[in-house]
Amino acid sequence: MLREGLDGVRIPSGCAVSAIFSKSGERRSGEDIIKSIALMHDRSNGLGGGFAAYGIYPEYKNLYALHVFYEGKGPKDVCEAFINEHFDVVNLSKIPTRKTPAIKDEPLIWRYFVEPLHTKLAESQLDEDTFVSRCVIRVNSQIEGAYIFSSGKDMGVFKAVGYPEDVGEFYRLEDYKGYCWTAHGRYPTNTPGWWGGAHPFALLDRSVVHNGEISSYDANRRAIEMYGYECDLLTDTEVITYIIDFLVRRRGLTYEEAASVMAAPFWSTIDRMDGRERARMTYLRSAFGGMLVTGPFSIIVGFTGGIMALNDRLKLRSMVVGERGSNVYIASEESAIRVIQPQLDTLYAPRGGEPVVYRLDEAAAEQRR
Repeated sequence: MLREGLDGVRIPSGCAVSAIFSKSGERRSGEDIIKSIALMHDRSNGLGGGFAAYGIYPEYKNLYALHVFYEGKGPKDVCEAFINEHFDVVNLSKIPTRKTPAIKDEPLIWRYFVEPLHTKLAESQLDEDTFVSRCVIRVNSQIEGAYIFSSGKDMGVFKAVGYPEDVGEFYRLEDYKGYCWTAHGRYPTNTPGWWGGAHPFALLDRSVVHNGEISSYDANRRAIEMYGYECDLLTDTEVITYIIDFLVRRRGLTYEEAASVMAAPFWSTIDRMDGRERARMTYLRSAFGGMLVTGPFSIIVGFTGGIMALNDRLKLRSMVVGERGSNVYIASEESAIRVIQPQLDTLYAPRGGEPVVYRLDEAAAEQRR
């Protein structure tokens, strides 16, 4: 089974997040990100760990990589029939894993490199990303026992019930190389620990790791479900992922503008802004008011070519950012950065509600196109 019970202990400040990003596009194995998140072992309780990595499938970089959990052969057969009906499958295989004593009751875990069938795409009258996202949501909401937990190009999510360092060993992350890695160690407070509920949450190329507790979950869920998203997992991180997808992909906002929606300035702060900035912030708060995320949180968002870190407006969760050369390090604790990069050029804690966004250098971004 994918689900596992929660022990009833509630630590609201639990969970750990960590990330490594190379502005130059240099790819590195998963060993450092495992070492970083492992240092924060005591912030999680073994009910969820996971990683997202970008740049790991260069030979299939123009194809969507679907990572799927199955509870058995029956759901696998149904889901594969759906995938074959809507996509051209270029390659498929089990995701390589190794037996790890701490990781138990694993589901079937498969990977498919696909592109939408041209006839289906034409019939839908949708762009590729919208077509794929709708297929993912349809599988996850309608096929019992199947869950697509990663669906971007040249990236992948790897997650499980367990401590993150054990999850990294289970998925053999030392065999992958990426220019961006994010990681999460989970201490669930309101939902059970299960394979699909582990972080990161992802849709297309956007992935989210999150430490915190969203008090606005119901309002956020109702707001985002108006636009065709289905929140089946009853977890706030799923909602945050859909909000970011909606604001950035479907509404064309920048990540900085999306941050100004989710962690919007107080109205009293907006009133003190100059005319042009005040008008912009007033529009964002008014147009997307249902997507204001309240409560303590720190999130790291991975996306193709970049990364964003964001705290809640009151900075009720810890997060630090360090830089060394072209490399960026983000973590819940400074020690999780120092363990992999003792010498830093800069180190700072972002202010509440202030997005920290890094992107590939122009040359690196051009090389990836």
